[in-house]
Amino acid sequence: MRPNGKLTTIGFDADDTLWQNEQFFRLTEKRFAAMLVDHGEAEHISARLLEAERRNLAVYGFGIKGFTLSMIETAIEVTQGRVPASVIAEILDAGREMLSHPIEALPHARETVEKLAGAFRLVLITKGDLFDQERKLAGSGLGDLFDAVEIVSDKNAATYRRIFSRHGDGAAKSMMVGNSLKSDVVPAIEAGGWGVHVPHELTWVLEHVEAPVTESRFRQISDLGQLPGLIESMIAGPYLICSIPDGKPLHTFPQLA
Repeated sequence: MRPNGKLTTIGFDADDTLWQNEQFFRLTEKRFAAMLVDHGEAEHISARLLEAERRNLAVYGFGIKGFTLSMIETAIEVTQGRVPASVIAEILDAGREMLSHPIEALPHARETVEKLAGAFRLVLITKGDLFDQERKLAGSGLGDLFDAVEIVSDKNAATYRRIFSRHGDGAAKSMMVGNSLKSDVVPAIEAGGWGVHVPHELTWVLEHVEAPVTESRFRQISDLGQLPGLIESMIAGPYLICSIPDGKPLHTFPQLA
């Protein structure tokens, strides 16, 4: 992988881009609904939980601790304040289990980061609880491959401008890679960088937005293993055909060179 003056810095999302995350929330949500089976169908309990999460994002932020507090709040609401202490204890146990779950790296994560390290400045950019994100990074064994790590409360265009100016040559010479269109791709493009979407089979509903398919700096790949080849083609050739998941050509865009 050879460096290129037009692209010097690559940001990577962490959760559901480098390692599994959402699946543990889904499993815990099913366990939570089972605890409250006498107070509503699973779909109803999940809908009430999502409402609580949406309300609480501005208060608790992203992550397992906020999710656990939202479960407790939902349990109090759906039981009209009569939730047993034993259920509260079980919810807290479920949250602690999530916070200690082993890290499961996604396919091609290590080999891709290793291949790009040294040729580009690599920055891990993740949002959520500081302690939990630090734990997952340490458990992943990938920490030494990154030139910098940024754990932020939220991701928006201003976040990427600040980070890519601090650790790179500005957003215009940077790329953000992640599974969330809302948090990883769209705001990176708005900041002036490239956004590469790597879809994950599970994505939290609050992270859903439409793909910016008309943006010249938007790319989509099916897995991280395709990222080095994508970057090589962007550096080497004058044009790139960007494809949607079914493989049909979508747009032809000018390259970096």
